[in-house]
Amino acid sequence: MTDAPITVAIERRIDPEQASVATTWMQAGTDLAAAFDGFLGSGWVRAGEGSDLWYMLYRFRDIPTLEAWEQSTQRSWWLDSGRPFAREVRVERRSGIEGWFDAPFATHVESRTAGSPLEAATTGPIVQPIPAAPPRWKQAVTIWLGFFPVNLLASWLLGFVPGFVEWPLVVRVLLTTVLLTPVMTYLVLPWVTRLLRPWLQR
Repeated sequence: MTDAPITVAIERRIDPEQASVATTWMQAGTDLAAAFDGFLGSGWVRAGEGSDLWYMLYRFRDIPTLEAWEQSTQRSWWLDSGRPFAREVRVERRSGIEGWFDAPFATHVESRTAGSPLEAATTGPIVQPIPAAPPRWKQAVTIWLGFFPVNLLASWLLGFVPGFVEWPLVVRVLLTTVLLTPVMTYLVLPWVTRLLRPWLQR
């Protein structure tokens, strides 16, 4: 799905003695990314005071806009400038079904959303809670709880279409999936994940 927002979460090891330099470096990366089309926001957090473990995340509108940033000379220069004190140890992308569960690494993020420099200066950092990733089996249960009643209802309603049961199986499945995919993506799954969020995050 190239038209879905893509969130990239990065885990880095950073020299604790270079914390002030790292903070400036992180903000410089955010400012560079914000100038690119499709940028939706960015943020970072330390694992704890004195820790060398830092988490950074950023989000773009879709894969093409993300790749334009990731393959840019500006990002390459920025990464090179941080190599003396920053070491990347893990990268994770989330989109599509994973994105419904909205589960980057950290629990709290100091975040600046896309906008004008004046807006960023007046509003300041936003502390936004980020849930931990639910187990895969919980994700599977959530998807099934949304899909089963929708599929059942669609099968019952399509049974009223004259001659539908006599259509070739591949045509019936094609029509059903074409009808149900946008319903699941834009209506059912967002609603189900909001409803089950306390259980998913437990």
